[in-house]
Amino acid sequence: MASVLVIKGHPLTAQESRSVNALTSFLTSYKENHPNDEVTVLDLYRDDIPEIDEELLSGWEALRAGADFSSLSENQQQKIARFNELTEQFLAADKIVIANALWNLNIPTKLKAWFDTVNVAGKTFKYTENGPVGLVTGKKALHIQSNGGIYNGQDFASQYVKAILNFVGIEQVDQLFIEGIDYTPDRAEELMQAALDKATAFGKDF
Repeated sequence: MASVLVIKGHPLTAQESRSVNALTSFLTSYKENHPNDEVTVLDLYRDDIPEIDEELLSGWEALRAGADFSSLSENQQQKIARFNELTEQFLAADKIVIANALWNLNIPTKLKAWFDTVNVAGKTFKYTENGPVGLVTGKKALHIQSNGGIYNGQDFASQYVKAILNFVGIEQVDQLFIEGIDYTPDRAEELMQAALDKATAFGKDF
């Protein structure tokens, strides 16, 4: 039995979002073909995803200086505990699925905040004399992204997602793009259906 961590990086529903629509098709297919796997969906717009801010930075600095965790403020304790929980959740998963839209040529800020919790020195990568080395092995990932235009994987967002996952040690990163619908609206139904078919196929084999 494998554990699958699904990162929903869009605030809208499958009826309103192309990326969430494709994610839903993937999940339906995946659960049908892998009924014994454990699937956990982390909704970045409804779950608590702490951003690195003054409280987190000062709390980490205090702990590095030898302070007891209990001496930190209540907010610092809550944020650090949740940050660590998200890191451990990522480490415990066998498969990672990320779905988001391309917004202003970048990933949503909520997704960036989540990536900060899984790109952690000493836990998911380490520094060596020859540079950083990823510590996350034995996992694979799928990135689903909707793009209004056509980028063929050359946009900043999808390159960032793949680069960070590779950086921490995940070598297999499959990508599924729903793109060109805003560029060629007359082909909207055709392009969306092709993406849904690919999502269903990924659900069978991922």
